[in-house]
Amino acid sequence: MSYQNILEEIDDNILTITINRPKKLNALNRETIQELHEAFKEAKADDEVKVVIITGSGEKAFVAGADISEFSDFSPKEGKKLAAEGQEKLFNYVANFPKPVIAAVNGFALGGGLELAMAAHFRIASDNAKMGLPEVSLGVIPGYGGTQRLPQLVGKGRAMEMIMTAGMIDANQALQYNLVNHVVALDELQEFAEGIAGKIMKNSSVAIGAAIKAINANYEDGINGFETEINEFGRSFGTEDFKEGTSAFLNKRKADFPGK
Repeated sequence: MSYQNILEEIDDNILTITINRPKKLNALNRETIQELHEAFKEAKADDEVKVVIITGSGEKAFVAGADISEFSDFSPKEGKKLAAEGQEKLFNYVANFPKPVIAAVNGFALGGGLELAMAAHFRIASDNAKMGLPEVSLGVIPGYGGTQRLPQLVGKGRAMEMIMTAGMIDANQALQYNLVNHVVALDELQEFAEGIAGKIMKNSSVAIGAAIKAINANYEDGINGFETEINEFGRSFGTEDFKEGTSAFLNKRKADFPGK
């Protein structure tokens, strides 16, 4: 598809989605959220795509927040609908995506930008990155999953402080908080993310999808994560990837996973 606000590039089974609104520091508006949803939906159906890297254009921002001008005059009902639709179309969709999603945070990740990065399965930051949820300074709270995912990643106390102060933390502090997995120089960010993607793609894509489902289950109310793990573990025994993986191990050769 042709998009107005995002760019796509696929290379060696890695799809890089770049949010491309540099004049707005890649802020998320409703159109961009819809385009991202469509891009992820296409990537889900595309067998060529094994890993998705999401990043921002330029050297200043991953996503510097939501486009406030779009909702500054919303009613409570409209605000609730905005959050619900955004979570369904993008943030929860990314979090539960069956293929690995890596956020390459290349600058400011604020508000909806940090929420998008947190929805990814893990995050790599450039050394100039700054992250925060400044919503309370606008008289609102994070609405795209920030109050739920930030405590899961950094702990309740740190999440409370970050949200209440509306402050930013730098990349090294984010690393200390376990908000990001790695910090690298900006000009090494894409290559580093692709390197991790390459390691991931050596393994069974079917098993990885099952692992994503099982890990996420632990964070869903009313869902027994251990039960999900047991079920997904059992299902793995019926896959061609399991047959190939175990055969390769026993015969001391590299596995060639069919991924079906």
